[in-house]
Amino acid sequence: MTAPAAAPASSSTPRATDVALLASVFVIAACGLLYELAAGALASYLLGDSVLQFSTIIGTYLFAMGVGSWLSRYFERQLPAHFLRIELLVALVGGALPAILFIVNAHVPGAFRVLLYTLVLLVGTLVGLEIPLVMRILKRNVRLQELVSQVLTFDYLGALAVSLAFPLLLVPQLGLVRTGFLFGFMNAAVAVWALWLFRHELRQFRAHALACAAVLAALAAGLLGAEQLTRFAEDKFYQDRIIFSQATPYQRIVLTQGRQGLRLYLNGNLQFAESDEYRYHEALVHPAMAAHGGPRRVAVLGGGDGMAVREILRYPSVQSVTLVELDPAMTRLFADNPQLARLNGGALHDARVQVVNQDAFQWLQQPDLGHFDVIVVDFPDPTNFAIGKLYTDSFYALLRQHLAASGHAVVQTTSPLVARQSFWTVVTTIEAAGLQAVPYHAHVPSFGEWGYVIASQRPWRAPRELPAGLRFLDAATLPLLLDFPRDMARVPAPVNRLSNQALVHSYEQEWGRVGH
Repeated sequence: MTAPAAAPASSSTPRATDVALLASVFVIAACGLLYELAAGALASYLLGDSVLQFSTIIGTYLFAMGVGSWLSRYFERQLPAHFLRIELLVALVGGALPAILFIVNAHVPGAFRVLLYTLVLLVGTLVGLEIPLVMRILKRNVRLQELVSQVLTFDYLGALAVSLAFPLLLVPQLGLVRTGFLFGFMNAAVAVWALWLFRHELRQFRAHALACAAVLAALAAGLLGAEQLTRFAEDKFYQDRIIFSQATPYQRIVLTQGRQGLRLYLNGNLQFAESDEYRYHEALVHPAMAAHGGPRRVAVLGGGDGMAVREILRYPSVQSVTLVELDPAMTRLFADNPQLARLNGGALHDARVQVVNQDAFQWLQQPDLGHFDVIVVDFPDPTNFAIGKLYTDSFYALLRQHLAASGHAVVQTTSPLVARQSFWTVVTTIEAAGLQAVPYHAHVPSFGEWGYVIASQRPWRAPRELPAGLRFLDAATLPLLLDFPRDMARVPAPVNRLSNQALVHSYEQEWGRVGH
Protein backbone atom coordinates (compact mmCIF):
# COMPACT_ATOMS: atom_id res chain seq x y z
CA MET A 1 0.00 0.00 0.00
CA THR A 2 1.40 3.41 -0.94
CA ALA A 3 1.05 6.59 1.13
CA PRO A 4 -1.61 9.01 -0.08
CA ALA A 5 -0.30 11.90 -2.08
CA ALA A 6 -1.02 15.54 -1.31
CA ALA A 7 -4.65 16.20 -2.08
CA PRO A 8 -4.96 18.80 -4.81
CA ALA A 9 -8.66 19.36 -4.04
CA SER A 10 -8.82 22.64 -5.88
CA SER A 11 -6.61 25.27 -7.34
CA SER A 12 -7.01 27.37 -4.20
CA THR A 13 -5.82 24.65 -1.80
CA PRO A 14 -2.18 24.51 -2.95
CA ARG A 15 -2.01 28.27 -2.92
CA ALA A 16 -3.27 28.48 0.66
CA THR A 17 -0.76 25.81 1.66
CA ASP A 18 2.05 27.67 -0.05
CA VAL A 19 1.18 30.93 1.70
CA ALA A 20 1.08 29.14 5.05
CA LEU A 21 4.47 27.55 4.44
CA LEU A 22 6.02 30.85 3.38
CA ALA A 23 4.67 32.44 6.55
CA SER A 24 6.27 29.54 8.40
CA VAL A 25 9.59 30.40 6.73
CA PHE A 26 9.34 33.89 8.23
CA VAL A 27 8.77 32.44 11.72
CA ILE A 28 11.47 29.79 11.27
CA ALA A 29 14.05 32.41 10.27
CA ALA A 30 13.10 34.68 13.16
CA CYS A 31 13.30 31.84 15.68
CA GLY A 32 16.58 30.50 14.30
CA LEU A 33 18.30 33.86 14.52
CA LEU A 34 16.84 34.46 17.98
CA TYR A 35 18.45 31.28 19.33
CA GLU A 36 21.77 32.33 17.81
CA LEU A 37 21.57 35.82 19.34
CA ALA A 38 20.52 34.43 22.72
CA ALA A 39 23.52 32.06 22.78
CA GLY A 40 25.88 34.90 21.84
CA ALA A 41 24.43 37.25 24.45
CA LEU A 42 24.64 34.63 27.18
CA ALA A 43 28.21 33.79 26.26
CA SER A 44 29.09 37.50 26.41
CA TYR A 45 27.40 37.94 29.79
CA LEU A 46 29.05 34.91 31.36
CA LEU A 47 32.36 34.49 29.53
CA GLY A 48 33.22 38.11 28.61
CA ASP A 49 34.88 39.32 25.38
CA SER A 50 31.70 39.87 23.37
CA VAL A 51 33.52 40.02 20.01
CA LEU A 52 35.12 36.61 20.53
CA GLN A 53 31.93 35.02 21.85
CA PHE A 54 29.65 36.32 19.10
CA SER A 55 32.20 35.44 16.41
CA THR A 56 32.62 31.87 17.57
CA ILE A 57 28.89 31.37 18.22
CA ILE A 58 27.93 32.72 14.78
CA GLY A 59 30.66 30.69 13.07
CA THR A 60 29.63 27.48 14.83
CA TYR A 61 25.95 28.12 14.13
CA LEU A 62 26.48 28.77 10.42
CA PHE A 63 28.66 25.68 10.12
CA ALA A 64 25.95 23.62 11.80
CA MET A 65 23.33 25.02 9.42
CA GLY A 66 25.50 23.88 6.54
CA VAL A 67 25.67 20.40 8.06
CA GLY A 68 21.88 20.39 8.42
CA SER A 69 21.40 21.47 4.80
CA TRP A 70 23.72 18.68 3.67
CA LEU A 71 21.86 16.10 5.78
CA SER A 72 18.53 17.12 4.27
CA ARG A 73 19.39 15.07 1.16
CA TYR A 74 18.75 11.91 3.15
CA PHE A 75 15.13 12.85 3.84
CA GLU A 76 13.28 11.53 0.78
CA ARG A 77 9.80 10.43 1.83
CA GLN A 78 7.18 11.73 4.23
CA LEU A 79 8.68 15.22 4.08
CA PRO A 80 5.83 16.92 6.00
CA ALA A 81 6.26 14.43 8.85
CA HIS A 82 10.00 15.05 9.00
CA PHE A 83 9.42 18.82 8.87
CA LEU A 84 6.94 18.61 11.76
CA ARG A 85 9.30 16.56 13.94
CA ILE A 86 12.23 18.89 13.26
CA GLU A 87 10.09 21.89 14.16
CA LEU A 88 9.21 20.33 17.50
CA LEU A 89 12.88 19.54 18.22
CA VAL A 90 13.98 23.08 17.34
CA ALA A 91 11.18 24.51 19.49
CA LEU A 92 12.10 22.38 22.50
CA VAL A 93 15.90 22.66 22.36
CA GLY A 94 16.11 26.25 21.09
CA GLY A 95 13.36 27.55 23.35
CA ALA A 96 14.93 26.04 26.47
CA LEU A 97 18.51 26.98 25.48
CA PRO A 98 18.82 30.19 27.59
CA ALA A 99 17.27 28.54 30.67
CA ILE A 100 19.47 25.44 30.38
CA LEU A 101 22.63 27.51 30.01
CA PHE A 102 21.77 29.80 32.93
CA ILE A 103 21.13 26.82 35.21
CA VAL A 104 24.25 24.92 34.14
CA ASN A 105 26.44 28.01 34.59
CA ALA A 106 25.17 28.37 38.15
CA HIS A 107 25.31 24.73 39.22
CA VAL A 108 27.95 23.10 36.99
CA PRO A 109 30.04 26.03 35.67
CA GLY A 110 32.79 23.77 34.34
CA ALA A 111 30.37 22.27 31.82
CA PHE A 112 29.01 25.58 30.53
CA ARG A 113 31.30 26.09 27.56
CA VAL A 114 30.98 22.51 26.28
CA LEU A 115 27.19 22.57 26.62
CA LEU A 116 26.97 26.01 24.98
CA TYR A 117 28.63 24.86 21.76
CA THR A 118 26.87 21.48 21.84
CA LEU A 119 23.47 23.21 21.92
CA VAL A 120 24.51 25.71 19.25
CA LEU A 121 25.62 22.84 16.99
CA LEU A 122 22.39 20.94 17.61
CA VAL A 123 20.06 23.89 17.06
CA GLY A 124 22.04 25.06 14.01
CA THR A 125 21.87 21.61 12.44
CA LEU A 126 18.12 21.40 12.99
CA VAL A 127 17.55 24.90 11.62
CA GLY A 128 19.70 23.99 8.60
CA LEU A 129 17.31 21.11 7.90
CA GLU A 130 14.17 23.25 8.01
CA ILE A 131 14.49 25.46 4.92
CA PRO A 132 15.53 22.71 2.46
CA LEU A 133 12.55 20.63 3.57
CA VAL A 134 10.16 23.57 3.18
CA MET A 135 11.53 24.25 -0.30
CA ARG A 136 11.08 20.63 -1.33
CA ILE A 137 7.50 20.62 -0.04
CA LEU A 138 6.72 23.88 -1.87
CA LYS A 139 8.35 22.56 -5.02
CA ARG A 140 5.24 20.52 -5.68
CA ASN A 141 3.27 23.63 -6.67
CA VAL A 142 5.74 26.50 -7.20
CA ARG A 143 8.19 26.99 -10.06
CA LEU A 144 11.85 26.83 -9.00
CA GLN A 145 12.64 30.46 -9.86
CA GLU A 146 9.70 31.76 -7.83
CA LEU A 147 10.34 29.24 -5.08
CA VAL A 148 13.90 30.37 -4.35
CA SER A 149 13.07 34.07 -4.43
CA GLN A 150 10.00 33.70 -2.20
CA VAL A 151 11.67 31.48 0.39
CA LEU A 152 14.77 33.66 0.63
CA THR A 153 12.67 36.83 0.85
CA PHE A 154 10.65 35.52 3.81
CA ASP A 155 13.79 34.08 5.39
CA TYR A 156 15.61 37.43 5.29
CA LEU A 157 12.54 39.36 6.46
CA GLY A 158 12.23 37.11 9.50
CA ALA A 159 15.91 37.57 10.33
CA LEU A 160 15.59 41.36 10.00
CA ALA A 161 12.56 41.50 12.27
CA VAL A 162 14.16 39.58 15.12
CA SER A 163 17.57 41.30 14.79
CA LEU A 164 15.83 44.62 15.50
CA ALA A 165 13.43 43.34 18.13
CA PHE A 166 16.03 41.36 20.14
CA PRO A 167 18.03 44.29 21.58
CA LEU A 168 15.31 46.94 21.47
CA LEU A 169 12.26 45.08 22.72
CA LEU A 170 12.66 41.42 23.62
CA VAL A 171 15.64 41.41 26.01
CA PRO A 172 14.71 44.64 27.85
CA GLN A 173 11.04 43.68 28.27
CA LEU A 174 11.08 39.90 28.59
CA GLY A 175 14.61 38.84 29.47
CA LEU A 176 16.56 36.07 27.78
CA VAL A 177 14.86 33.07 29.41
CA ARG A 178 11.29 34.18 28.72
CA THR A 179 12.23 35.30 25.20
CA GLY A 180 13.69 31.85 24.47
CA PHE A 181 10.54 30.05 25.57
CA LEU A 182 8.33 32.50 23.65
CA PHE A 183 10.12 31.84 20.38
CA GLY A 184 10.19 28.12 21.09
CA PHE A 185 6.42 28.35 21.43
CA MET A 186 6.28 30.08 18.05
CA ASN A 187 8.32 27.26 16.49
CA ALA A 188 5.96 24.72 18.03
CA ALA A 189 3.00 26.69 16.64
CA VAL A 190 4.50 26.21 13.16
CA ALA A 191 4.56 22.47 13.87
CA VAL A 192 0.87 22.56 14.86
CA TRP A 193 0.08 24.47 11.65
CA ALA A 194 1.97 21.84 9.65
CA LEU A 195 0.02 19.14 11.51
CA TRP A 196 -3.23 20.68 10.28
CA LEU A 197 -2.04 21.46 6.74
CA PHE A 198 -0.74 17.96 6.10
CA ARG A 199 -3.22 15.97 8.20
CA HIS A 200 -4.12 13.88 5.14
CA GLU A 201 -0.50 12.90 4.51
CA LEU A 202 0.62 12.02 8.03
CA ARG A 203 0.57 8.29 8.72
CA GLN A 204 0.64 8.67 12.50
CA PHE A 205 -1.51 11.72 12.99
CA ARG A 206 -2.44 10.90 16.61
CA ALA A 207 1.21 10.44 17.66
CA HIS A 208 2.20 13.71 16.00
CA ALA A 209 -0.69 15.52 17.67
CA LEU A 210 0.33 14.20 21.09
CA ALA A 211 3.95 15.27 20.47
CA CYS A 212 2.78 18.78 19.54
CA ALA A 213 0.65 18.99 22.66
CA ALA A 214 3.50 17.80 24.90
CA VAL A 215 6.01 20.28 23.46
CA LEU A 216 3.54 23.17 23.66
CA ALA A 217 2.76 22.29 27.28
CA ALA A 218 6.46 22.13 28.20
CA LEU A 219 7.21 25.48 26.55
CA ALA A 220 4.13 27.10 28.10
CA ALA A 221 5.28 25.89 31.52
CA GLY A 222 8.73 27.32 30.86
CA LEU A 223 7.24 30.60 29.71
CA LEU A 224 5.09 30.91 32.83
CA GLY A 225 7.92 29.83 35.12
CA ALA A 226 10.70 31.83 33.45
CA GLU A 227 11.15 34.12 36.44
CA GLN A 228 11.43 31.19 38.85
CA LEU A 229 13.94 29.43 36.58
CA THR A 230 16.06 32.59 36.36
CA ARG A 231 16.02 32.99 40.13
CA PHE A 232 16.90 29.33 40.62
CA ALA A 233 20.00 29.84 38.49
CA GLU A 234 21.01 33.25 39.79
CA ASP A 235 20.42 32.54 43.50
CA LYS A 236 23.06 29.82 43.26
CA PHE A 237 25.42 31.96 41.20
CA TYR A 238 25.23 35.08 43.40
CA GLN A 239 24.73 33.27 46.74
CA ASP A 240 23.07 36.29 48.41
CA ARG A 241 19.34 36.86 47.92
CA ILE A 242 18.54 38.58 44.63
CA ILE A 243 16.26 41.58 45.11
CA PHE A 244 16.41 42.93 41.55
CA SER A 245 17.51 41.66 38.15
CA GLN A 246 17.06 43.09 34.68
CA ALA A 247 18.51 42.36 31.26
CA THR A 248 18.98 45.57 29.30
CA PRO A 249 20.24 46.02 25.73
CA TYR A 250 23.68 46.69 27.23
CA GLN A 251 24.12 44.38 30.21
CA ARG A 252 22.49 42.26 32.92
CA ILE A 253 21.94 44.17 36.15
CA VAL A 254 21.62 42.18 39.37
CA LEU A 255 21.27 43.51 42.92
CA THR A 256 21.65 41.18 45.91
CA GLN A 257 21.01 41.62 49.62
CA GLY A 258 23.12 39.77 52.16
CA ARG A 259 24.90 40.14 55.47
CA GLN A 260 27.19 42.79 53.98
CA GLY A 261 24.30 44.78 52.55
CA LEU A 262 23.54 45.46 48.91
CA ARG A 263 25.80 44.33 46.09
CA LEU A 264 25.61 45.39 42.45
CA TYR A 265 26.67 43.03 39.65
CA LEU A 266 26.91 43.87 35.96
CA ASN A 267 27.16 40.81 33.70
CA GLY A 268 28.12 38.76 36.74
CA ASN A 269 30.99 41.08 37.79
CA LEU A 270 30.80 42.80 41.18
CA GLN A 271 30.65 46.60 40.90
CA PHE A 272 30.24 47.59 44.54
CA ALA A 273 29.31 46.26 47.96
CA GLU A 274 27.43 48.49 50.37
CA SER A 275 29.75 47.57 53.24
CA ASP A 276 32.89 49.08 51.70
CA GLU A 277 31.89 51.08 48.61
CA TYR A 278 32.88 54.26 50.47
CA ARG A 279 36.52 53.17 50.30
CA TYR A 280 36.37 52.70 46.54
CA HIS A 281 34.52 55.94 45.79
CA GLU A 282 36.45 58.16 48.20
CA ALA A 283 39.72 56.91 46.68
CA LEU A 284 38.34 57.42 43.17
CA VAL A 285 37.05 60.98 43.58
CA HIS A 286 38.90 62.98 46.23
CA PRO A 287 42.57 62.83 45.19
CA ALA A 288 41.63 64.55 41.91
CA MET A 289 38.86 66.83 43.21
CA ALA A 290 40.72 68.12 46.27
CA ALA A 291 43.95 68.65 44.34
CA HIS A 292 42.19 71.02 41.94
CA GLY A 293 41.21 73.39 44.71
CA GLY A 294 37.94 74.78 43.35
CA PRO A 295 36.40 72.55 40.67
CA ARG A 296 33.27 73.99 39.05
CA ARG A 297 32.51 71.85 35.98
CA VAL A 298 32.81 68.11 36.54
CA ALA A 299 32.02 65.13 34.30
CA VAL A 300 31.52 61.53 35.39
CA LEU A 301 31.85 58.91 32.66
CA GLY A 302 30.19 55.66 33.69
CA GLY A 303 29.26 55.47 37.35
CA GLY A 304 25.52 55.28 36.73
CA ASP A 305 24.99 54.24 40.37
CA GLY A 306 25.58 57.87 41.41
CA MET A 307 28.11 57.04 44.15
CA ALA A 308 30.92 59.06 42.54
CA VAL A 309 28.48 61.96 42.03
CA ARG A 310 27.65 61.80 45.75
CA GLU A 311 31.32 62.35 46.63
CA ILE A 312 31.72 65.15 44.05
CA LEU A 313 28.80 67.09 45.54
CA ARG A 314 30.71 67.40 48.83
CA TYR A 315 32.58 70.32 47.21
CA PRO A 316 30.71 73.66 47.50
CA SER A 317 32.50 75.06 44.44
CA VAL A 318 30.83 72.53 42.10
CA GLN A 319 28.32 74.23 39.81
CA SER A 320 27.53 71.39 37.40
CA VAL A 321 28.06 67.65 37.13
CA THR A 322 27.44 65.84 33.84
CA LEU A 323 26.93 62.12 34.34
CA VAL A 324 27.43 60.18 31.08
CA GLU A 325 26.05 56.66 31.49
CA LEU A 326 25.30 54.45 28.49
CA ASP A 327 22.50 52.43 30.11
CA PRO A 328 19.39 54.46 31.04
CA ALA A 329 18.17 51.51 33.14
CA MET A 330 21.08 52.10 35.53
CA THR A 331 20.44 55.79 36.09
CA ARG A 332 16.67 55.25 36.43
CA LEU A 333 17.22 52.47 38.95
CA PHE A 334 19.58 54.49 41.15
CA ALA A 335 17.48 57.62 40.89
CA ASP A 336 14.03 56.14 41.51
CA ASN A 337 14.58 53.19 43.86
CA PRO A 338 14.42 54.60 47.43
CA GLN A 339 16.85 52.03 48.84
CA LEU A 340 19.45 52.76 46.16
CA ALA A 341 18.87 56.52 46.14
CA ARG A 342 19.65 56.43 49.86
CA LEU A 343 23.08 54.95 49.07
CA ASN A 344 24.00 57.78 46.70
CA GLY A 345 22.39 60.41 48.90
CA GLY A 346 19.85 61.31 46.25
CA ALA A 347 22.69 62.65 44.13
CA LEU A 348 20.97 61.98 40.82
CA HIS A 349 18.12 64.32 41.80
CA ASP A 350 20.44 67.22 42.64
CA ALA A 351 19.70 70.30 40.51
CA ARG A 352 23.38 70.57 39.56
CA VAL A 353 23.43 67.07 38.02
CA GLN A 354 22.62 66.42 34.37
CA VAL A 355 22.27 62.79 33.26
CA VAL A 356 23.23 61.96 29.67
CA ASN A 357 22.50 58.41 28.48
CA GLN A 358 25.04 58.05 25.70
CA ASP A 359 28.21 56.19 24.80
CA ALA A 360 31.04 58.13 26.46
CA PHE A 361 33.33 57.74 23.45
CA GLN A 362 30.75 59.35 21.17
CA TRP A 363 29.91 61.98 23.75
CA LEU A 364 33.54 63.11 23.98
CA GLN A 365 33.67 63.50 20.19
CA GLN A 366 31.31 66.46 20.37
CA PRO A 367 33.34 69.64 19.73
CA ASP A 368 31.15 72.00 21.77
CA LEU A 369 31.41 70.32 25.18
CA GLY A 370 33.91 72.82 26.50
CA HIS A 371 36.41 71.99 29.23
CA PHE A 372 35.96 70.31 32.58
CA ASP A 373 37.93 70.91 35.76
CA VAL A 374 37.67 67.26 36.79
CA ILE A 375 36.64 64.17 34.80
CA VAL A 376 35.96 60.99 36.78
CA VAL A 377 36.13 57.84 34.64
CA ASP A 378 34.31 55.01 36.38
CA PHE A 379 33.80 52.34 33.72
CA PRO A 380 33.49 48.60 34.36
CA ASP A 381 36.66 46.59 33.91
CA PRO A 382 37.72 45.90 30.27
CA THR A 383 36.15 42.46 29.97
CA ASN A 384 35.35 42.90 26.26
CA PHE A 385 36.27 45.07 23.28
CA ALA A 386 33.21 47.29 23.67
CA ILE A 387 34.49 48.41 27.07
CA GLY A 388 38.15 48.07 26.10
CA LYS A 389 37.79 50.93 23.59
CA LEU A 390 37.18 53.21 26.60
CA TYR A 391 40.71 52.45 27.83
CA THR A 392 42.53 53.19 24.57
CA ASP A 393 44.91 56.01 23.65
CA SER A 394 42.21 57.31 21.28
CA PHE A 395 39.79 57.67 24.18
CA TYR A 396 42.36 59.38 26.41
CA ALA A 397 43.26 61.76 23.58
CA LEU A 398 39.59 62.83 23.46
CA LEU A 399 39.62 63.14 27.24
CA ARG A 400 42.61 65.44 27.05
CA GLN A 401 40.82 67.75 24.60
CA HIS A 402 38.06 68.41 27.13
CA LEU A 403 40.21 68.65 30.25
CA ALA A 404 41.00 72.14 31.50
CA ALA A 405 44.67 73.11 31.58
CA SER A 406 44.66 72.96 35.37
CA GLY A 407 42.23 70.04 35.52
CA HIS A 408 42.59 66.41 36.52
CA ALA A 409 41.01 63.21 35.26
CA VAL A 410 40.95 60.02 37.27
CA VAL A 411 40.46 56.51 35.91
CA GLN A 412 39.52 53.36 37.85
CA THR A 413 42.04 50.81 36.67
CA THR A 414 41.50 47.24 37.96
CA SER A 415 43.80 45.53 40.49
CA PRO A 416 47.56 46.19 40.26
CA LEU A 417 48.10 43.02 42.31
CA VAL A 418 45.96 40.51 40.41
CA ALA A 419 46.15 42.17 36.98
CA ARG A 420 49.53 43.85 37.22
CA GLN A 421 50.28 44.17 33.51
CA SER A 422 46.73 45.36 32.79
CA PHE A 423 47.06 48.11 35.37
CA TRP A 424 50.35 49.37 33.99
CA THR A 425 48.99 49.09 30.43
CA VAL A 426 46.44 51.76 31.36
CA VAL A 427 49.21 53.95 32.82
CA THR A 428 51.32 53.54 29.67
CA THR A 429 48.32 54.30 27.46
CA ILE A 430 47.46 57.51 29.34
CA GLU A 431 51.06 58.67 28.97
CA ALA A 432 50.99 57.82 25.25
CA ALA A 433 48.02 60.19 24.90
CA GLY A 434 50.18 63.08 26.13
CA LEU A 435 48.96 63.19 29.73
CA GLN A 436 50.95 62.91 32.93
CA ALA A 437 49.95 59.82 34.92
CA VAL A 438 49.99 59.39 38.68
CA PRO A 439 49.08 55.79 39.64
CA TYR A 440 47.85 54.91 43.12
CA HIS A 441 45.94 52.11 44.86
CA ALA A 442 43.67 51.47 47.82
CA HIS A 443 42.48 48.39 49.67
CA VAL A 444 38.79 47.68 49.18
CA PRO A 445 37.86 44.44 51.00
CA SER A 446 35.33 43.31 48.38
CA PHE A 447 37.91 43.70 45.60
CA GLY A 448 41.29 43.51 47.32
CA GLU A 449 43.96 45.95 46.18
CA TRP A 450 42.40 48.27 43.62
CA GLY A 451 44.10 50.70 41.29
CA TYR A 452 43.47 54.21 39.98
CA VAL A 453 45.35 56.66 37.76
CA ILE A 454 45.21 60.47 37.86
CA ALA A 455 45.77 62.00 34.41
CA SER A 456 46.52 65.68 33.91
CA GLN A 457 48.38 68.15 31.72
CA ARG A 458 50.22 69.65 34.68
CA PRO A 459 51.86 67.86 37.62
CA TRP A 460 49.47 66.60 40.27
CA ARG A 461 50.21 67.60 43.87
CA ALA A 462 48.70 65.93 46.90
CA PRO A 463 46.02 68.14 48.49
CA ARG A 464 46.58 69.56 51.95
CA GLU A 465 43.05 68.91 53.08
CA LEU A 466 40.04 66.82 52.13
CA PRO A 467 36.32 67.38 52.76
CA ALA A 468 35.06 66.73 56.28
CA GLY A 469 33.14 63.57 57.03
CA LEU A 470 35.14 61.07 54.96
CA ARG A 471 35.32 57.57 56.42
CA PHE A 472 38.49 56.33 54.70
CA LEU A 473 40.76 59.04 53.29
CA ASP A 474 42.53 61.89 55.02
CA ALA A 475 45.26 64.25 53.87
CA ALA A 476 47.93 62.61 56.05
CA THR A 477 47.47 59.07 54.70
CA LEU A 478 46.71 59.94 51.07
CA PRO A 479 50.42 59.97 50.00
CA LEU A 480 50.69 56.35 51.19
CA LEU A 481 48.38 55.29 48.36
CA LEU A 482 51.08 56.26 45.86
CA ASP A 483 53.52 53.70 47.22
CA PHE A 484 53.67 50.43 45.24
CA PRO A 485 55.36 47.42 46.87
CA ARG A 486 57.51 45.10 44.77
CA ASP A 487 54.70 42.75 43.74
CA MET A 488 52.73 45.68 42.28
CA ALA A 489 55.62 47.76 40.96
CA ARG A 490 55.65 48.94 37.36
CA VAL A 491 56.31 46.41 34.62
CA PRO A 492 56.75 46.94 30.87
CA ALA A 493 53.34 47.20 29.22
CA PRO A 494 52.07 48.01 25.71
CA VAL A 495 49.88 50.92 24.67
CA ASN A 496 46.25 49.87 24.41
CA ARG A 497 45.04 50.95 20.98
CA LEU A 498 41.77 50.47 19.12
CA SER A 499 43.71 48.40 16.61
CA ASN A 500 45.09 45.90 19.12
CA GLN A 501 42.94 45.99 22.28
CA ALA A 502 45.94 44.65 24.18
CA LEU A 503 44.31 45.45 27.51
CA VAL A 504 41.34 43.12 26.98
CA HIS A 505 43.68 40.20 26.22
CA SER A 506 45.94 40.76 29.25
CA TYR A 507 42.94 41.36 31.52
CA GLU A 508 41.30 38.07 30.50
CA GLN A 509 44.56 36.17 31.01
CA GLU A 510 45.36 37.67 34.41
CA TRP A 511 41.89 37.49 35.94
CA GLY A 512 41.34 34.08 34.35
CA ARG A 513 44.12 32.67 36.52
CA VAL A 514 42.12 33.45 39.66
CA GLY A 515 38.77 32.38 38.19
CA HIS A 516 37.38 35.94 38.11
